[in-house]
Amino acid sequence: MESRTHNCGELTKKNIDKNVRLFGWINSTRTHGKIIFIDIRDRFGKTQIILNTDSLIEKGKTLSNEDVISVSGNVVARSSDLINNNITTGEIEVVAEELEILNMASPLPMSIHDRSASTEEHRLKYRYLELRNSELQNNLIIRHKTTQVVRNFLNDQNFIEIETPILTKSTPEGARDYLVPSRVHNGKFYALPQSPQMYKQLFMISGLDRYFQIVKCFRDEDLRSDRQPEFTQIDIEMSFVDEEHIRDMVEKLIVTVFDKVNNNKMQTPFPILTYEESMNRFGTDKPDLRYPIEINDFKKFSDQSDFQAFKNSESVNMIHVNNVEYFSRKVISELDSYAQSLGAKGLAWMKYNDGSFEGGISKFFNKDLQSDIASDCNINDGSICFMVADSSQLSLKVLGKIRVKVAKMLGLYDANNDSVFQPVWIVDFPLFDWDEDNQRFDSVHHPFVAPKDKDIKTAISEPGKAISKGYDLVINGYEVAGGSIRIHDQKLQQKIFETMNLTKEDIDSKFGFFIDALKFGTPPHGGIAFGLDRLVMLLAGVNNIRDVIAFPKTTSASALMEDSPNTVSDEQLDDLGIGIKENEKNV
Repeated sequence: MESRTHNCGELTKKNIDKNVRLFGWINSTRTHGKIIFIDIRDRFGKTQIILNTDSLIEKGKTLSNEDVISVSGNVVARSSDLINNNITTGEIEVVAEELEILNMASPLPMSIHDRSASTEEHRLKYRYLELRNSELQNNLIIRHKTTQVVRNFLNDQNFIEIETPILTKSTPEGARDYLVPSRVHNGKFYALPQSPQMYKQLFMISGLDRYFQIVKCFRDEDLRSDRQPEFTQIDIEMSFVDEEHIRDMVEKLIVTVFDKVNNNKMQTPFPILTYEESMNRFGTDKPDLRYPIEINDFKKFSDQSDFQAFKNSESVNMIHVNNVEYFSRKVISELDSYAQSLGAKGLAWMKYNDGSFEGGISKFFNKDLQSDIASDCNINDGSICFMVADSSQLSLKVLGKIRVKVAKMLGLYDANNDSVFQPVWIVDFPLFDWDEDNQRFDSVHHPFVAPKDKDIKTAISEPGKAISKGYDLVINGYEVAGGSIRIHDQKLQQKIFETMNLTKEDIDSKFGFFIDALKFGTPPHGGIAFGLDRLVMLLAGVNNIRDVIAFPKTTSASALMEDSPNTVSDEQLDDLGIGIKENEKNV
């Protein structure tokens, strides 16, 4: 077989009069009198082919879409009225001299070019065909470019890429582990890593002071559109650094990635919000800053009102937005139902026009109080206010969700616009939160996060008040990276484990080797891990993480194409010393 001279997306006017050979799939065929036009396609693009001899026309009549062919011929200019400006090869076409059918395709079970014509389940079953779609191919190309830029950047910063084990030890402190039984060690199990956390810290102890890895990680947890059971991290760790050093390096990396992959010019430094500030202003620690809606503390106003339901609440919060005409009774009712689905008792409201409030609960606020509300909260004519009264945590959470929903309703941002990115650092997370079910403190990020220097003693004496040296990078409402300065003192690490109610036996069993390693001259260190899939999702301008992964799982963690997970033979189970017990949860 002769080699191709060009791909299907690179021929231009400068190639006119050249003899070329192309390989690809038939995208479409059209017969016009005694001429057949064929669009041949590969991942680079499309080229129009002309069949105008009797022998080639006869062969062309046997062709169907998705047949694989080889074509050789002469490049000619299209007439001016037939130029296609939508494709890179739109000014030329190839007059075929030879055509070879390399493989004929059976009728396809799905449309390649119209993804909406099939359910996602059906498309995932035939994922190898769906991957012929140019959008998905472009997403994977963006993913490739992203990893290349990351590798080049980190290499230039003196990082070294080192692989860590995939078969490792189960230390379940967060999500469930995926377990792998050992045949050699009967009754014992490996775990697939949720993160290379301890290994990368061990590299710092080893003196390999700048490590990175693009690594597969696994978590057996409930799924959603931006989460998968197996995912890819850009994992980074550095010695002799503080929080500012890491944020500065990460900002340079992100700016480089978005510039070289997406031609987007981000401005640095990125804004920084404390966890508390983010929760109070946006109701979430993953704020989308593309629209200027913020939460206001409404308690001081509601306490002066005649609305008893608000007076008896721990917390009352409010957001206000313009375009009051949009919010009909029906729309307000939909928002109220949404708020209740999130756990709120309801969503109160009132509209502001001509210098006063009207409708909803406005009658409970006298004229002077209305004036104070409008002035203090910068409310303009044509605005509507939404209020939630409940516990502080629930009120902020619900209004944070309402904020996003209202922004989408009003089109305050384009969720698919890949040219508008708003990064923000979230810092000063609590070190612990209280696990009500297990009646113990649990780490907000993971147990290796260092407390603030001023909170080292507090972390032991009053764990609920301690602040961590953790930080998350959020872009457009998605957490794309999270990291921290790590604990490098053995005694402090031991105390943190004990604060989490781990016994000495638990600590020795799960983390003994790591605790032991910390005593041999551990440098101060910290790092961060990017969710590569989520980052590429943003770069590609899509809102489903499955669209940037070659062979993703469904929301039930199933792979429909190869039908996994699947049963295995009794012989395989016997070899591992495993028996199957029916799970009552699934009965």
